[in-house]
Amino acid sequence: MGKREQARIEAAFMRGDTGVDGAATEEDTRDEAEVEKDKAREQLLRGRAYLGREFLTWLLWRSESGDALVDFENTGLVVLYTGRCTLKGISGDVTEMSARGALAPYSEQVKHSLDRGLLVHQARLRLTHGEKVYEVTLDAEFLDIRAAKLPELMAEEEDDRLLERLYLTEQLSDMVDALVQAFLEVRASRNWGKKVVPAMKSWMKGEDEAPRATKVQLARAARG
Repeated sequence: MGKREQARIEAAFMRGDTGVDGAATEEDTRDEAEVEKDKAREQLLRGRAYLGREFLTWLLWRSESGDALVDFENTGLVVLYTGRCTLKGISGDVTEMSARGALAPYSEQVKHSLDRGLLVHQARLRLTHGEKVYEVTLDAEFLDIRAAKLPELMAEEEDDRLLERLYLTEQLSDMVDALVQAFLEVRASRNWGKKVVPAMKSWMKGEDEAPRATKVQLARAARG
């Protein structure tokens, strides 16, 4: 095999036209939205912090209404930001601010900082699923679950309590995955740039007229 032929084969492989066995790869017949969603998921899993920050910022915007954000196992999942919330700039910008307090993430100061270009990097969330309440700290770097608080255990025997704890931990992980999946579907859609981002910017500026939970409702939810 000549050098020119070898170069052609290597170029085809790098373009994705052929697989490792030299055979032609199948044409990607998925629609544009599916392709973009897979790209977004890949970036998220590779630790692209900016996408994780977009997710946490989008989730903050969506959660202020107090409505269920996704359907998880036939029951609505309600998310509330509570406690400390850290904002950072994008593209390696070191600009950072922290907001503390039960309702601090929904404050005008935080929205103003978001409008200036910061994004949520780390936050404490309360997830309410039916009668079960979970608390978790999420970091945008890899969306790691940190400092999780599970619902009160019902089992009495130690072995049963261990199994219940493992089950609840798995449920919490699945809930976070469901929220991420909901975000990726929106993020990969054409509506992201046309409708979602403008709506979020209006919210940051205090111009959003959409129904939202009152401060009293948020305060009650924060107290649990």
